Parts: sequence; C-alpha cells; structure tokens
Amino acid sequence: MTRPITKGLLSRRETTAWMQSVGRAGSMRPRDRVREEQGAVLQTHARKLRQRASDAEQLLWRHLRGRCLAGYKFRRQVVIEPYIVDFLCYEALLIIEADGGQHAEQKRYDARRSAQLEAMGYRVMRFWNHEILTETQAVLEQIHRALLTEPPSPQPSP
Repeated sequence: MTRPITKGLLSRRETTAWMQSVGRAGSMRPRDRVREEQGAVLQTHARKLRQRASDAEQLLWRHLRGRCLAGYKFRRQVVIEPYIVDFLCYEALLIIEADGGQHAEQKRYDARRSAQLEAMGYRVMRFWNHEILTETQAVLEQIHRALLTEPPSPQPSP
C-alpha cells in the first residue's frame, strides 16, 4: 500500500494506521523496547550525576568546558551504553574519568569497563579525585598531550 496523497498533513490516527499497514509501527522488538527504556534511564541518571558532581569533577569541568583546553569540546556525564562516562571529547575520542575512593575497591570492574570502551574506539584516562584537586595543572597537561596525540586507527578487517 502506498502512502495516501492528501492536501494537508495526516492526523496522528491516520499516520499510525498507515504505518501499521506498511509494517512500520509496532514492529519494535521487545528487546529493542527494553534497550530504549534503559537508554532513557541512563539519560536521567546522567542528568542527576551532572547536578551532583564531586569537587574534583567540578574543578576539572571548569578547565574543560567551553573549548578551554586546546580548543577541544568536552561534554560531561555522557551516556555510552551501557556506561556513563565523566567527560568525553568526541573529536579526539578521549574519555576522562575522575575516580573517587569507591574505585579503589572496584579496580577489576574499572579495568573491564575501560577495556570495553577502548574496544569501541575510545581512549580512556583515569585520575584520582585527590590528584585532580592537588595536581590540577599536571592533570591538565596530561590531558592536553593526549588530545594532541592522534588516536590509533581502527584495525582493518581481515
């Protein structure tokens, strides 16, 4: 069935009926619906994390926001499913993580998380909150060097 030709826009009911007739509405698999719902939950959680940033995250954000560091744009608390990363520069594919005391007990999880993000093509840099607060300039210099270093090109497929 082809889309009906009308002078004006279709109403919501007409659009839904037409989409169902061509098999586009309601064709989302349950698995995809769950992923979509999880994505919405992650977005809400990321928003809350932005509102409750630690002192170290706030300090680092002051230096990263508004293209202040080498002209690169950073975003904070970004969803890269199934994770939320602290800071992300899409241009350089660089993730910056500010780790608090709780990360001392979850080193294995953090390593697996970093490995998965790196497998997606991102580079991950981790700094302890204490390091960010006391050695801010050194942290910024390391990030600056990483920004100027080209990310490794993806492996060609065999």
